[in-house]
Amino acid sequence: MLKYKKKGYNNLITVLINDYSVNFESSESSLLKRLAQNDREVIEILYRKNFRIIQSLVITNNGTNEDARDIFQESMIVLYEKCRQGNFELNCQISTYLYSVARRLWLKRLSQMKRFDEFADSGQFLEVNGDLSEHEKNETSFRLMEISMERIGEPCKSLLEAFYLQKKGMQEIAENFGYTNADNAKNQKYKCLQRLKKIFFSQKNLAEDE
Repeated sequence: MLKYKKKGYNNLITVLINDYSVNFESSESSLLKRLAQNDREVIEILYRKNFRIIQSLVITNNGTNEDARDIFQESMIVLYEKCRQGNFELNCQISTYLYSVARRLWLKRLSQMKRFDEFADSGQFLEVNGDLSEHEKNETSFRLMEISMERIGEPCKSLLEAFYLQKKGMQEIAENFGYTNADNAKNQKYKCLQRLKKIFFSQKNLAEDE
């Protein structure tokens, strides 16, 4: 039963993440456009999301908090100037780009100060951001989905389980849940999915901040 439930919930997690990724890419594009206009709010958002990881990079490699602030500011200037060019296309997440720029800038400064010894970092931002194995990440996502499904309540919980776990068609769901037709059941499923997405990613963000 647990294996069956995990498979269904993993399918549901994939649906939510794919939908979230589309919205996330759109959000990242919007941030770049606003940054090009020197939007202070965007600068603060990027600071909150990215400073700590760059601070860790610098301090781990013979730097200070002041060095980290300088490197972050220089990295933001590089990104800002790129955005101002108008034809700049970012093929990775903003966080990945800022980290890469900061790494290059700090390596250069260490070399100039002759303080370069052995540079320690993850190589890739995604690895820096998480120290869990793929299996542990999947287990965490499954537990968060269980919590989210309990919090969403009825009839959404049963409706989503009927579709994603029990693989029932919309017509059968409509009959079982008392909807007038399959389209109405489909509309309700969509509303439930959007509610679940908010709950799931709220829980996921809280877990990642701990």
